[in-house]
Amino acid sequence: MDIIVYLSVPILFLVFYITSKHFFHKLKNHPPIPFPALPFIGHLHMIKKPFYKGLSEISKKYGPIFFVRLGFRPILVISSPSLASECFTKHDITFANRPSSLFGKHFGYNNTGIPWCSYGDHWRNLRKIATLELLSSNQLQILSHVRKDEILVLIRKLVHLAKDENDGVVHVKVALFEFMFNVLTGMICGKRYYGTENSNESEVFLDIYNETLKMGPTASIVDFMPFMTWFGFKDTEKKIMLIQEKRDKYMKNLLEEHRKVDVGDVGENKNMAHVLLSLQKQEPEYYTDEMISNLLLVLIQSGSHSSADTLEWAFSLLLDNPDVLAKAQAEIDNVIWKESLINESDLAQLPYLRGIVNETLRLHPSGPLLMPHESSKDCTVGGFQIPKGTILLVNVWDIHHSSKVWEDPERFKPERFEDFDGGKNECKLMPFGFGRRACPGENLALRNLTLALGSLIQCFDWEKVCESETNNATGFTAAKIEPLTTKCNPRPFVDKLLSI
Repeated sequence: MDIIVYLSVPILFLVFYITSKHFFHKLKNHPPIPFPALPFIGHLHMIKKPFYKGLSEISKKYGPIFFVRLGFRPILVISSPSLASECFTKHDITFANRPSSLFGKHFGYNNTGIPWCSYGDHWRNLRKIATLELLSSNQLQILSHVRKDEILVLIRKLVHLAKDENDGVVHVKVALFEFMFNVLTGMICGKRYYGTENSNESEVFLDIYNETLKMGPTASIVDFMPFMTWFGFKDTEKKIMLIQEKRDKYMKNLLEEHRKVDVGDVGENKNMAHVLLSLQKQEPEYYTDEMISNLLLVLIQSGSHSSADTLEWAFSLLLDNPDVLAKAQAEIDNVIWKESLINESDLAQLPYLRGIVNETLRLHPSGPLLMPHESSKDCTVGGFQIPKGTILLVNVWDIHHSSKVWEDPERFKPERFEDFDGGKNECKLMPFGFGRRACPGENLALRNLTLALGSLIQCFDWEKVCESETNNATGFTAAKIEPLTTKCNPRPFVDKLLSI
């Protein structure tokens, strides 16, 4: 009997705590919150994998705006275009901050890097540098030769694989990632890391890159539940610090290498490292090595995997919809014919191809929840009170797959973008985010995706060899679980085009 009494006291206290917190939340006119939220872990026990689909299931029950707790952090989840627009227009400045994180602390030099820093003068300067100096239309045009050269390398590699592999069956994931990675490193620091000799320098950089990616899920767990450092995640921050030491050392050597080259000798084809080092000479106090290193690494890491994943999904969708693939190839043949490879200047004449890219980004956004935002003050969203310090997650995947937003949302239908006006359809399609903290690399990503996809459709006939995977990975990203295997046959005129 005494044992029952002793056990009942903490159980009753726990029930009282959970229940009182729930009703206190309602009295504050906060958005709906699932019941129960457990101590320490919050609502993690209720959210199924993948994370964004788990939140989508909760949204079906509680509506397009609700609260959850992940560990100790309050999260506002938005799943409708109108509410997302309210957050990113009316309250854009309020939600312009980022929550603190281990990656921001160490990889972002104490949250001063462009993805992690708080809204203010420093962020505005970084954004200006990114959009006007590194990712402007003029700068992207100057570096178009990098993309053109890498397209030729990719086509030649696939021709070689198609001839050497069994009946032209190839694993395209690796080729697509290597292409995208080389494009970005070529534009950013003038280096190719794949398809060259396996120098120690290349291996060091790629090891750093892969170690950083692997730490992402572990770092997120510690960010939301710091107490997990007591239960198997003790060395998480230490590992991140060791990776950062490697990143610093590598980038220091890279910048020193660029300093040895007179920018005047480079001519117009200055890569992004050259541009930033030129600015450093004018304002050395602001353009520190730390700031330059962080900008360059963010561009490489944020663009390579996400764009490669999108290309892989595009081919998977095309193989499942051969009529769409045939229509895209016909459009390219009619506009470009067979006299030359696609150039970036041709893309404006290929609206159906652009529709395929948009439809792929709609169905499989690389960042299904975007980067998190954090409120800098109390505000009202959808009629509910949102406290200062609340993390905002916009479930882009849910919006993109909603039958209330899109007709027949699960169908792959590029034609839906023929008359699509992004300005009139705010937040219906936002794979790169929206508002002042939207991804500054959107223009570059779309160029890379459209040019690569169009070139490969133009140069190869593609055939399905097995059932395509329709599910996404189980974490925060929307990558394919199983790499795509397909059959690609070079079209008769490809050898001639490659020899021009």
